[in-house]
Amino acid sequence: MWSEYGGLEGSAGIVVGVDGSDQSLLALVWAAKEAERRRTPLHVVTAYTVPIFAASSMDAGYTTMDDAIIRDGARSVLDKALERISGYDIEVLPRVETGDAAAVLLELSEEADLMVVGSRGRGGFVGRLLGSVSSALPAHAKCPTAVVPLRTAGRLPEAGVRPPSGAPTEQTVEDMVVVGVDGSEQGRAASLVAAEQAVNRGLPLQILCALPPFSGSLAWVPAPMDLEALHEEISEQLRAGRDWLQSHFPGLPMTVQLVDGPPAEILIERTASVELLVLGTRGRGGFTGMLMGSTSQSVLHHAKGPVMVVPDHEDPRLADRSAFGPVPQD
Repeated sequence: MWSEYGGLEGSAGIVVGVDGSDQSLLALVWAAKEAERRRTPLHVVTAYTVPIFAASSMDAGYTTMDDAIIRDGARSVLDKALERISGYDIEVLPRVETGDAAAVLLELSEEADLMVVGSRGRGGFVGRLLGSVSSALPAHAKCPTAVVPLRTAGRLPEAGVRPPSGAPTEQTVEDMVVVGVDGSEQGRAASLVAAEQAVNRGLPLQILCALPPFSGSLAWVPAPMDLEALHEEISEQLRAGRDWLQSHFPGLPMTVQLVDGPPAEILIERTASVELLVLGTRGRGGFTGMLMGSTSQSVLHHAKGPVMVVPDHEDPRLADRSAFGPVPQD
């Protein structure tokens, strides 16, 4: 991997991938606002690959020329991106990389605090398809990843991107951070990150659990089952989880909500009406029938607002969860 501007400086900072598409411009502005809020550097990254037919050509001179043309295109994309965020009071560190975009960003995620990408981008030069990146990155990144879909344009007018019909606006979005939980350790780790996001934004936090219908895929569940007792058991566990989270964030307003319905559908709808949705990845379903890993992928593909996916990671604050009440088995 080659970088024109050098490596990441230290472990702190936000990395945003740009490819010239509207989706990446939205991700760029969202990342700039986040960097300004955190008072942390913003690394603006674009990547390019030399077409296979040029890289395998016997004519070295032609290959060099082709590489130079594509590199100039990448620099142009980067320059335009920097102009778009010139008004933010942040340290901006631009970089051009050669290589597959997903591989480049995954490597940078080992040092970054947060990765930000657009969803289903269509780059203006060879090899830049942020759509594939936004699918691969959240599942494999070493730090949280925020995916910003095109429907976010209505709430980020400063990005200068025309929103799709019916996209949420600043006026229709509720000032709230929501975290989807499923009783798993991954969900608990995600709730800690969500609480930090809520504190940084000065917003309340809602802890949301969606309980799928007990039919079809859950036909294996022993019958008869007392659904009312099940709801009460999960509600008790959620309240205990809230009390635990509150102990680490005593001044943060937070509520718990248990709803019936397909988790992916419910969470997708919530992305349209709240500031940010936070999810874990590769969950194991601490509550019966919950599989947050598969749910997070579905939400990312259909989100109507920013979604942050938190990877598996160790957090010392998880150690005292059992002291606050029932903990479902992962």
